[in-house]
Amino acid sequence: MKHTDFAPYPPMGWNSWDCYGAAVNEEQLLGNAGYMRDHLKEYGWNVVTCDIQWSEPSAFDTMYTPNAPLCMDEYSRLIPAPNRFPSAADGRGFLPISRKIHEMGLLFGIHIMRGIPRQAIYSRTKIKGTDLTADKVGDPFSVCGWNSDMYGVDVRSPGAQAYYDSLFELYAEWEIDFVKVDDIATTGAHANDSHCHGPMPGVGEIEMIHKAIMKCGRPIVLSLSPGPAPVEYAWMFKKNANMWRLTNDVWDNWSAVANMFERCETWQGHGGDGVWPDCDMLPFGHINCNARYGDNYCRMTHDEQISMMNLWSIFRSPLIVGAELRDCDEFTLSLLTNAEILRLNKHSYSPNQIYRTRRAAAWYSHDDNGDGGGEYYIALFNLRDEAATVTVSASDVDEFDIRGRQIRDLWAHKDIGVSGDVIEAALPPHGSVVYRLK
Repeated sequence: MKHTDFAPYPPMGWNSWDCYGAAVNEEQLLGNAGYMRDHLKEYGWNVVTCDIQWSEPSAFDTMYTPNAPLCMDEYSRLIPAPNRFPSAADGRGFLPISRKIHEMGLLFGIHIMRGIPRQAIYSRTKIKGTDLTADKVGDPFSVCGWNSDMYGVDVRSPGAQAYYDSLFELYAEWEIDFVKVDDIATTGAHANDSHCHGPMPGVGEIEMIHKAIMKCGRPIVLSLSPGPAPVEYAWMFKKNANMWRLTNDVWDNWSAVANMFERCETWQGHGGDGVWPDCDMLPFGHINCNARYGDNYCRMTHDEQISMMNLWSIFRSPLIVGAELRDCDEFTLSLLTNAEILRLNKHSYSPNQIYRTRRAAAWYSHDDNGDGGGEYYIALFNLRDEAATVTVSASDVDEFDIRGRQIRDLWAHKDIGVSGDVIEAALPPHGSVVYRLK
């Protein structure tokens, strides 16, 4: 198999970061998995991911503890902290949780930082399959600016590939389906990389991780973070990964969403066929469940949240929600269970921006309806702070004729008429609409 076979559609799932930060535990993971099984699985949501710091026994909120002791095995590989993940005790790792999630018909993912634990380097622990120790593999000049757990791997070391091979051998034993690798997808990473094809550090470690996945015998989806990923390296991301971040963390404010219109414009044409530019998580519902940052539901308006869902979906970004799912209100659940919007994300193809100004934006996409084409989607976005009418005229779209088509509103779930020379929508501030043209 090719790595592109591992994610034929944009991944859809839940990640623990937005609600629990660095401190998620086993009960919270399995509780959210159970909600997904009962309420979201039928709509295509199926990945449950444990985000950062799962090896740190003392993690307690979104903040990182500098130089915190981590749980690690004899081969320099981090393992789950048993005080937070009791089923991981006695060397079982994440396998018990993974199997429980698989029994729900779902997939299980984990977050890792690129590189090798600093404590492994200081302790000179072994690298599996070699006579080397961690100090011969790590690069102390390759550091993350916001987390002190790891040093980068020196790709010139003869043990570097063996280290990554041993990591993914372990993850395959744990039956992991999805791995999010952090501090690796942007020019802000600081890897010492002799294989780098230009100014971007980190390419060598990405290539090693890809090789380790292809060797481990399990179809593990590879997600790279954070962004912004440089578009000039699109070839490299597509060659090695299934998804990669286009931005830094997107939280629940309109300005962060508005910035994504430019990122999506830059990256249009690079997604599809098992590789997916990633607009980041959807900060809907109950987020920031840890006390340091307060405790809140998504602070965007309903219209802004719908616009976020519409842009992510027509662009075909992975859809990863960060809420405490068990606290979903009716509106949040409606965002995650609109089957017509989710079909757009999963089954459309070749999304293109029609235009973008400071006031409005419009996109179209083809509908993969199984009959060779002929149906399309159009999304209209009001980027103003006041209500406005947003339009697309027949002269704006070269690829197909918008005229004489039945228009279906995917949020109203109804047909609303036949198109003429202009398609328009009266939209609230930061509002949007998606039409299917039949």
